[in-house]
Amino acid sequence: MFFFVGDLDNAGVNRSPSAYLFNPRDERARYPRDVDTLMTLLKFVDGTSQESIGSFTWFATHGTSMSKDNTLVSGDNKGAAARFFEDWFTSTGTNSTTFNTQDDIGVLINKASAIKATGGQPCGQKSSQGFKVRKNDGGSRFVGAFCQSNVGDVSPNVLGAFCIDTGLPCDFNHSSCNGNDQLCIGRGPGYPDEIKSTKIIGERQFQKAVELFTSAKEQLTGKIDYRHVYLNFTNIKVTLAGNKTVKTCPAALGPGFAAGTTDGPGAFGFQQGDTKINEFWKRVRDFLKKPSDYQVDCQKPKPVLLSTGEMFFPYAWAPAIVPIQILRIGKLVMLSVPGEFTTMSGRRLRESVKQTLITNGNGEFDNDTHVVIAGLTNTYSQYIATPEEYKQQRYEGASTLYGPHTLSAYIQEFNTLAESMAKGRKIVPKGPSPPDLSSVQLKLLPDPSGDSPPPGVKFGDMKHDVSIPKSGSFQKGDKPSAVFWSPNPRYDLLTEGTYAVVEMLQGKKWIPAYDDDDFSLFFKWNVDNGSSYGLASLEWEVPDSASNGVYRFRHFGSSKKPIGSTTEYFTGVSSAFAVS
Repeated sequence: MFFFVGDLDNAGVNRSPSAYLFNPRDERARYPRDVDTLMTLLKFVDGTSQESIGSFTWFATHGTSMSKDNTLVSGDNKGAAARFFEDWFTSTGTNSTTFNTQDDIGVLINKASAIKATGGQPCGQKSSQGFKVRKNDGGSRFVGAFCQSNVGDVSPNVLGAFCIDTGLPCDFNHSSCNGNDQLCIGRGPGYPDEIKSTKIIGERQFQKAVELFTSAKEQLTGKIDYRHVYLNFTNIKVTLAGNKTVKTCPAALGPGFAAGTTDGPGAFGFQQGDTKINEFWKRVRDFLKKPSDYQVDCQKPKPVLLSTGEMFFPYAWAPAIVPIQILRIGKLVMLSVPGEFTTMSGRRLRESVKQTLITNGNGEFDNDTHVVIAGLTNTYSQYIATPEEYKQQRYEGASTLYGPHTLSAYIQEFNTLAESMAKGRKIVPKGPSPPDLSSVQLKLLPDPSGDSPPPGVKFGDMKHDVSIPKSGSFQKGDKPSAVFWSPNPRYDLLTEGTYAVVEMLQGKKWIPAYDDDDFSLFFKWNVDNGSSYGLASLEWEVPDSASNGVYRFRHFGSSKKPIGSTTEYFTGVSSAFAVS
């Protein structure tokens, strides 16, 4: 394994800058930015062949380039970065050198015009797997993972937050526009195109990762070690400076939580920084569960909107028992945290743990020890703001579940693990086990049942074939599309397969060129207007890297007629079209 770090300064901004300013001035003065810009990369190589087999990067920016209005399945900017990195490494998929044609445009147009849609045809359960561009059988096993860090207050919408009615910057303290938080929206670098913003932020992380990956020459050596423990975070005794003892609280959310953020505003008139709850929402809250007097006092200055730690029907509304973990590979120490630490919270945790390791490690740890926050790991317990940020009760503070001393509790308990690791002691006991709720989960979305196509039509037949432009061919940047009769795609998620493929004609064979794992190909399903029949729309934004040639769409899907019957699989192909 090899290791390298570097700065990426254009992929995140602080979305709660007024709360950050609550932190001590001298502490803030130690850092050039109100977000962490450091990316950490761990490079994996095969021990025998020394060939690269993967990499992990940790970098703090939210996966919220896609807004709450997006209805398409997306890995957001982290998923985009992973796709770009793996394609770069393997030189597969959308690499334009994969396909070649010597035909001029007239020949391509004539070829395409002679190839018509096939109509729906039956196929096997795993047929779509053979049409994946990045096949899993014998292809590259390289994994490029883009992990989170202390991301709590970091937004990928780097242009800032603006009022959608006036175009002016939002209110600094509340991120609202004349008291309306729904008008305050963060803008990504591709504004107003959120898909473009997702791609840009993904590309920035990918490009930095490539730089670190190709520069990673320092091999990690030394011990491999870990510590892991479960903690009941609702009543941890915490010793603060001056030997003052405080406790964490049962989980609760404040009104600032309901206000949302500039990445996705809330509703119902709540604002970030609210310290009061009106009588109507108090009645709603008390109908669900009136917070105990202990809870109200414990959570101050957070006003309790939802006392989730005291709500247990049909099961607990918030986790009480959460895991914390330290992993060590030589000089690299990873802190696995079960939530979203804000920028300053993460800095405090890293520094405290590093100092504990150095103090107790008998020379085994030093200033070269690199500590990284691995965010949102093992379980999820919302946000962790500093005690100072907690006072303003913006979204992150209002979502800090266990009260104003949550961060102090994490630092205390991680230091216990760090001291154990530094001194070579094991942690006994491992703490209380969390409840297994897998058998009692509520499912509010019913399974699809009984789809059928219109009379005289098969699934996979065309509703609307590709509409050829007057020029006879599509250009780079154009968006050819086709619509197939298709049942609900949830009958089978086609894991390791694909719903949508763009095929290219190579000689006499059709070769998959793009699939629904590519940024340029969109698969959308809806119900036909005026009927109950399902439709699958495939749209391809022709990339600049696409080769000139003859292409067509292919769609895969599955259906059941009556409830409980055997799943039937189908495929359908559009007419061909030329790209020049």
